[in-house]
Amino acid sequence: MPTLVRALAVCTVAGLVAVVAVTVAAGSNTWLWAAGAVFAAVTVDVRIVDRRQRA
Repeated sequence: MPTLVRALAVCTVAGLVAVVAVTVAAGSNTWLWAAGAVFAAVTVDVRIVDRRQRA
């Protein structure tokens, strides 16, 4: 996995952890979950494209 894709994956996981922490501390913030889901979907897409380019 290239460095850029790995960094994106790490940022996604860190972002989701931050969303969980804020949600637990401040109550339910729906927009944070939506943003986290979009970011996770982009990460998955980048990983799929990266694998296809290597094949």
